[in-house]
Amino acid sequence: MEEPIRILMLFTILNRGGAETMVMNYYRNIDRTKVQFDFMVHREERGAYDDEIEAMGGKIYRMMPLHPFTFGKYQKQIAAFFDEHPEYKIIHGHCSESGYFVYKEASKRGIPVIIAHAHNSHALLDAKWFFRTYFKHAMRKYVTQIFTCGEESATWLAGKELGKKAILQRNSIDTQVYAYSEVHRKEIREQLNIPMDAIVIGHVGRFNKQKNHAFLLDIFHAFVQQHPHAHLVLVGVGELMEEIQEKVQQLQLTKQVHFLGVRSDVPILLHAMDLFLFPSFMEGLSVSMVEAQCAGLPCVVSDTIPTEVSMSDLVSFLSLKAPISEWVQAMEYMINRDIERESYPAIITQAGYDIQKNAEWLQNYYLEQWQKH
Repeated sequence: MEEPIRILMLFTILNRGGAETMVMNYYRNIDRTKVQFDFMVHREERGAYDDEIEAMGGKIYRMMPLHPFTFGKYQKQIAAFFDEHPEYKIIHGHCSESGYFVYKEASKRGIPVIIAHAHNSHALLDAKWFFRTYFKHAMRKYVTQIFTCGEESATWLAGKELGKKAILQRNSIDTQVYAYSEVHRKEIREQLNIPMDAIVIGHVGRFNKQKNHAFLLDIFHAFVQQHPHAHLVLVGVGELMEEIQEKVQQLQLTKQVHFLGVRSDVPILLHAMDLFLFPSFMEGLSVSMVEAQCAGLPCVVSDTIPTEVSMSDLVSFLSLKAPISEWVQAMEYMINRDIERESYPAIITQAGYDIQKNAEWLQNYYLEQWQKH
């Protein structure tokens, strides 16, 4: 039997983030006798998806973290990797501009297909901003193709001209898994000790600056003044988690805010929620937003998120500069709408976000590129 072709995916760590979840959705649905995914990561610790990847036949290579003081050492490590692994003809990078050194080394060695995937629409203005801006411009001459989750993300990473040639790879999901279930709603609420008649606000995302959890808590605190028995469910982990837990204590909301950590049952958790609150500073086309809409969950989100994320009538956009009272009003309006939650998997499938056809497309793309070279 002929061996499958192997695609090298670039990541920081394989935890349950948006890009990681999207790639895993594709990985589970491709024909792995024809196409296999291997992963280059930049953390020693194991990620949430490592066990599943290895069980499906994927290899995981661990590089040192990318840091300005060790760029030289990192470049040598990347060169050594390609000395040891000349078998890769297709590299698909999900670290955006942070894949610069890998793209450069791969280009130097004549690797024919080097893909940089745009997952965010812009970068936060922080200590990493200078390097990110430099690398995103410098990497463009080394990549052979840009993939993107949406137009804004492609333009940010690749520029207007190269961005126009970007290939749209949808952040697809198995829509039937998210079909609303009243049974699941009851089960999760019982597990969390939340009454069936309570309003539950939800959020799925890593605890980092981008996701804007501090503002999310301010909104929920104001919401509780009008709805004293409301609950907030937060799914995810991250470097700001302890800071947010402290703020919950300061706001005296410990009995109403639930920190669930990393979960593998997100589709079921969404059923327990009444509204998805997502005030991010930036996003590409969020997988979490696709999932929430598929579960028939009303969403109140920041207008910094590309409008492409709205693929149903469930999404309301607000400015981060709007008064918190406006966020509360929008939440109340969306919660009180009469929505048939069971109907939304078909809507998301019609919008082109079901995984089956998209995985087949990606598989054929890789095979065609491999055969060309």
